Formats: sequence, C-alpha cells, structure tokens
Amino acid sequence: MSLKALGTIEIPGAAGSEFDHGIFDPKSRRVFIAHTAKSTVEVIDPDAGRHIATLPEFPGVAGAVADDGEILVTNRGSASIAWLDAGTLKTKSVFATGARPNGAAIVKRLALGIAACIGDEKETASLQAFRLNDGHRAKLDLPGRPRWCVTDAAAERLFLCIREPSMILIAGLPDLRVLAQWRLPSGGAHGLDIDQARGRLYAACDAGDLVEIDSGSGAVTNVWPIAGPPDVTFFNPATGRVHVAIGEPGLVETVDPKAGRAMRTVTSAAAHTTVLVPPDRLYVISPAHGGVLVLADT
Repeated sequence: MSLKALGTIEIPGAAGSEFDHGIFDPKSRRVFIAHTAKSTVEVIDPDAGRHIATLPEFPGVAGAVADDGEILVTNRGSASIAWLDAGTLKTKSVFATGARPNGAAIVKRLALGIAACIGDEKETASLQAFRLNDGHRAKLDLPGRPRWCVTDAAAERLFLCIREPSMILIAGLPDLRVLAQWRLPSGGAHGLDIDQARGRLYAACDAGDLVEIDSGSGAVTNVWPIAGPPDVTFFNPATGRVHVAIGEPGLVETVDPKAGRAMRTVTSAAAHTTVLVPPDRLYVISPAHGGVLVLADT
C-alpha cells in the first residue's frame, strides 16, 4: 500500500532546484517552504491549492518553523535567523547567529527563537536562543553537528538531534541548560518530530532506522527499518502515522507505531523534504514534479 497522490502545486523555478525544511502555519493557513537554491521562501495557500508568493533575500535558507502566525527562518548563507509575520509576509527582525544555522524552533508564548548552528572551521557547533523582542541571546556549545529540533507542548524542553555521536540532546527553555543526552541505537540522528499526546519522539537516522523514544525517560521503545538515509520527519496526530522523507531512492516511508505497520510511497529522486498540512495532507517538495506533490494521509 502507499499514500494516494492527489495532484501537484507548481512552484516557480522549482524544476531541478533544491529545497529544505518547510512548515504549515495554522493561524494564517499558509505553508512556508525553504527554497535553498534560490535563497527564497515560497508561500503556498493549501486551501486554494496554489503558490501565492516568493519572498526574497533569505541567503541559503535552510528551514522554516511556525507558531501561531509567527515564522522563523534559518539563513545558512548569512549566519542569521529571520522573524516573519505569517499574515503580512513582512520580516520583523533579523538576528545574527553562529555559522550555518540549520534546525530551528519558535515559541510565541516565550517570544523565543532558536537556531541550531552547524559551525565551521572557526566556530564550534552551538545552540542559540534569542528573545525576539530585544535580541538577548543564550548560547550552548554542542557535542556534535546538530540536525533538527522540536519542543515539548509546555515549551519547557527542546529536543535536538545530534549526528555524531548519534543522540538527542535535551535543553531547558529559555536558558538552554543541558538536561540530558540520550544516545540512540542507530547512527546519524537526523529528522525529528514528537507525539505530544503519547510522549513519544521519532528520530529518523542516517543508518536506516526510525527510532521511537519516550520523551520523559529517554528509553527507546521501538525501532523500525527505513529505506535509506532520511531527512524531514513529521508525525501526524490525526492519523497517528510518522512520515519520513528519503531523497534517495525517492520515497516517503510511513510508519504506524500503534499498529506496527509500515508502507512506502514512491515520490522522486531528491524529494527529501515534506510539510504536514493537517489533518490529512502531506506535501512532498519535489523538484522533479516542479513543486509540491500532494499526498493524502488518510
């Protein structure tokens, strides 16, 4: 079995291009996608099923995250994060970060923006948190290259995948104090999402596994094999499924943790990023399709 393809949404300049992490913002009902090769953020109206805007000047954009109408974008090419208004599509502020910001989170109730910075030959990897209202920054040096991150429902903890040693690092919010480091049984922790209701983290690892972790204790509760090195990972609360995008050979691995079943949906080569549009749509960002391949998660 596989997820049903419903159609495509064209993105200008998408054919043969390169994209990274995107997000759906429930308040504005818009999808924001990092168009890395063009240094733009693409905006889609999922209700109308069309592309509505291309936002320029996000150098080497690596990802977008959202919280209640607030968007945070990581600019890997300019070592910065940008804070956007999802309704007006205007940039509110830009903050300088460490080298090559990658994973990100935003917490509106704390007015907090977070960037996990890969670093370079001059800087070590770091996790940085910014008070968006005044720019005050907290910084935590990291034990390895950071990948993606998520927060818990109470916005008290941040969970961050570290590639090597493969682990989930837990930092307290807003001050970034280290609470724990949970080693994973599979190498190259990468994509990450959380089932807030059941208290389960899902970490997709480069070694070819999806690892389920108790978000309270850090205990590994299950491991499923996946088809190859993963990237973007989303958990859908409406269906209870976890979707892992795998750029090579080009598919989405879907795991139902409760039922213990898995299925694969062929997409296209280099389609390594997705966006979950609740309750029942998975957008696969596919250069071969010229934009978004829309799948039904039902």
